[in-house]
Amino acid sequence: MFTKLRYFPPTILLIVGVTLVSQALTGDVIRTLPAPAFGSTGMAWDGKNLWVADIKTDSLYALDPVTGRVTASLPSPAFKTMGLAWDGQQLWCVCGEEGKIYRLRPQDGVATRVFDAPATNPTGMAWDGRHLWLAARSPNAQIHQISPLDGTTIHSLPAPSRNPQGLTFEGRYLWLSDRLSNRLYMISPDQGDVIVMFDAPGPYADGLAWDGKNLWNADFQTDSLYCLAVGDEGNFRCKDVKTERIELTTVVRNFGPGSVETIDAYLAIPQNLANQKLLDSPVFSPPPVDFLTDQWGQKVAHFHLGPCAAGTVSRVGLTVQAQVWDTRWYIFPEKVGKLETIPREVKELYLADDEKFDQKNPIIQKAVKEAVGDEKNPYWIMRKIFRYILAHMEYELSGGWNTAPAVLERGNGSCSEYTFVFLSMCRAAGLPARYAGSVVIRGDDACIDDVFHRWAEVYLPNYGWIPVDPSGGDSPSPEAQADFIGHVANRYLITTLGGGNSQYLTWNYNADQSWTTKGQCKVTVENLAEWNPVKPGEAAVIPAEKLGGKVCEP
Repeated sequence: MFTKLRYFPPTILLIVGVTLVSQALTGDVIRTLPAPAFGSTGMAWDGKNLWVADIKTDSLYALDPVTGRVTASLPSPAFKTMGLAWDGQQLWCVCGEEGKIYRLRPQDGVATRVFDAPATNPTGMAWDGRHLWLAARSPNAQIHQISPLDGTTIHSLPAPSRNPQGLTFEGRYLWLSDRLSNRLYMISPDQGDVIVMFDAPGPYADGLAWDGKNLWNADFQTDSLYCLAVGDEGNFRCKDVKTERIELTTVVRNFGPGSVETIDAYLAIPQNLANQKLLDSPVFSPPPVDFLTDQWGQKVAHFHLGPCAAGTVSRVGLTVQAQVWDTRWYIFPEKVGKLETIPREVKELYLADDEKFDQKNPIIQKAVKEAVGDEKNPYWIMRKIFRYILAHMEYELSGGWNTAPAVLERGNGSCSEYTFVFLSMCRAAGLPARYAGSVVIRGDDACIDDVFHRWAEVYLPNYGWIPVDPSGGDSPSPEAQADFIGHVANRYLITTLGGGNSQYLTWNYNADQSWTTKGQCKVTVENLAEWNPVKPGEAAVIPAEKLGGKVCEP
């Protein structure tokens, strides 16, 4: 069972020029070989050897994948060989200068077929068992499935990013490298969805090959061939840590002329999660009257204030120091378990209906049927709902939170409203879903946030809770969409995890308030978060008295 949810920092050992990785995570380098020359581009795997194209020597080289020894070489039929592919009998290569595609015998290098590429600036090539695939920078950075007889285009997909380079097929998915983003992408060949992506091991990602278990990447700048782990130990990777002090404050102002008799304020208490680590206990000002836990397991600090005369400003606050990481999950759809394997207690909590979701509404039911159809895999249920929402909604921050059917029918909404629609559709499809609420770094690491952000999480069997942000991913770019599935940037501190309608936070996140008044009163509430980066060498834990508050253990 693929049930681990833990982070493995890359552990690398260097032994006689070969790089080995212990407990390899997807994207880790498990072996490095020197390139056969100094201009490596396309790669292919023939079942025994790696083939590498080189544009400086105009040659194709066969290499032993263990030792890197060159076992054979051929003159390239192309003037500028870019992509390579192996169809089980012969090699294919594409010329980036003339736009010609060649099939050639590996025994003697004789070209047995040649035709024009269907796109300009061709780069990578792959073979899927029946058809060729061709990556091309123009027009519009695309990937084309083409006939091996004459190059007729059968199917085209948008490339994830602007500069597609290497291409290979691993039996179910395409893998693509991109020079500008310097990332590697696993792509569904039917819709072009990016399923997995990670940073390339070198500075100039080019050719790709799949050897039946691992992914190989040729780097043009380092003249190295990297063997990369895919789908091995661990589910997520954390990088680019930021250390910050975050102050979450609620300010209640009574403009009178009457008095506010009581104020009950609630602040969500952040916890240690995959993307964040608290460096100390939260400091509260003033001390809460008690700590509470709602039906979703969310801990909150409860403050009780009053009476507050006209002109009174009341404040409550929480300060915490935390490290936040850029955290990316690697989800392989075929390793996701069935809906039936989801724990009963998760289903009971996170399939429940409520006023904001209105799952039985005909609008939601019709949308789920159109989006999901007869899909059974929980990953693809999530992905198809995500795709449906992007096709039927536009982002608009207009205030107010309507119900999911109303939002979907009008076709626009805020991040919270996108989340309500997504949660409603997922739950109606039988996939447990909840939301995460956060405070956000806005631009500079030292900043004020008074907008906040909320997204969804879905429960995928064998993986657990995975973040999905349909409003953040509402983009035509496959890469931008994928960046908001299984990924949390290092600009968020998650304060709230819940299913909605909390006893203490209601449908809010981060904070909530209620009050009683006597006489006519105009009351306003402001919630804001201040971020302050902790400088290198600065004490990680600042005494509570310096923050004007008191440490209270929840």
